[in-house]
Parts: sequence; C-alpha cells; structure tokens
Amino acid sequence: MENNKTLLVTGASSDVGMGLIRKIHGNYGKILAHYNNSKDGILELQTELGDKIVPMQADFSDEASTKEFAVAVVGHNSPPAHYVHVPARPLINEKFSKLTWDDFEAELTVSFRSAVILCEILMPVMVKNKSGKIVFMLSFNVINHPQIKYAIQYTSAKYALLGLMKGLSAEYANKGITVNAVSPSMIETKFLKKVPDLIKEKNAEASPLKRNLLVSDVVDTFEFLLSDGANCITGQNIAVTGGN
Repeated sequence: MENNKTLLVTGASSDVGMGLIRKIHGNYGKILAHYNNSKDGILELQTELGDKIVPMQADFSDEASTKEFAVAVVGHNSPPAHYVHVPARPLINEKFSKLTWDDFEAELTVSFRSAVILCEILMPVMVKNKSGKIVFMLSFNVINHPQIKYAIQYTSAKYALLGLMKGLSAEYANKGITVNAVSPSMIETKFLKKVPDLIKEKNAEASPLKRNLLVSDVVDTFEFLLSDGANCITGQNIAVTGGN
C-alpha cells in the first residue's frame, strides 16, 4: 500500500536507479529522482508513474551544484525519509600506471563527496524525525578480491563509501536511522559500456550462474533494506553475487 514517505534516489537515471524506482515506487508518495545529463530516463519514469516522480538535476562533479541540490532536497515540502545513493562515473578499464590523481579525484568527487554533502544535510532531518534509512550502492570489489582488474579508482571510491556507511551506522544507530550498503557483482548495464566484451564474458563464465547479474537480480535487496523488515539491520554490506 502506498504511503506518504519521500524517497531520494541519486543516480536515478542509471539502469539500477531506474530499475529500483520501477520496483518500489508503490511504497512512496514522492520520489526525488536525481540526474545529471540523462533527463530522458527520468521523464520516461514520470510518464509511466506520474507526478510522484520529481526530476532534480545536479552535477556532482561540481561542489556548488551538489550543495544547492542538497539544500533543495531538504527544502522539499516532504523531505526524504529514505535515501539511496547510486551515482558513479562510467567504469574506465585502465592500468594504475596510466591513471593520474585527477582520475581518482573525479571518482571520489562524484560518488563519495556527494554522499558526504547529502548526509550532512539529511541526517539532522532524520534525527529530528527519529527515523530514516540510507542505502549505498557499493561493489563486490570491496567484499573480496577485485573481480574487475584495472578499476582501482572505482574500487578506491567504493571503499571510501564503505567507510562512510560503517561510521554513520555506528553514530546514528540510536537515532532510529539505519545505514547499509549493497555490493553486487558485475551487472549488465550501460555502466559497463567502456569495459571490453572479453572481460564481461570471462566474468560471466566464472559465475556459478554462468551469466552476469541483471538489474532485476539486485533491486530486491535495496527494497528489503528500505523496508520495516530491516529496521534492526544497520552497518551491513550485503553481497549480491549469485554465489560468485
């Protein structure tokens, strides 16, 4: 049954973001759907699901844009009770020797700094309401040895988010706020468009499923962590790997 809670999804125009919104839209009265350049997907969701989808643009590579977005989110007539953080730059398959600090900084800025800024402004609202749920999208790379070679800048940013999740969960556990993460193995999405086909094929062959994950394999775990059934789960990084 639909309720009047508001959900914030950052990186909502990604395949995972859109798949999640389609799956759980009935659980919310409003969904604040963040995008940077890809507005078409959000408008598609709005056409499908109605005015409960509120498109909100921000460039997370720009600090001022991120802060303005955070203020707008909290200033919404129904601030988010739940927040799912999905954004990441497209995966660049490159050796460490060819990366520069700019590559690391760009990844950290988009996926990690944006989460810090949003949590800084959302947490006081959640504390006041004595409830809240936050879920970060991480990666199997932070659970086991990296399954994708030449993705060091991506993995480093995910470890930073893992640390943020662990720290926030400990600090806010007695405030009625849960903070968790989902770490899937390789998912067949446009996020992998720069990854060579051979790597994707080898990863599929190595999986007990004999395929890479689909978005539909992953979004149920997000839905559970946002549900009342997960009220006593916090500080957990849930692996979704098909047994890999």
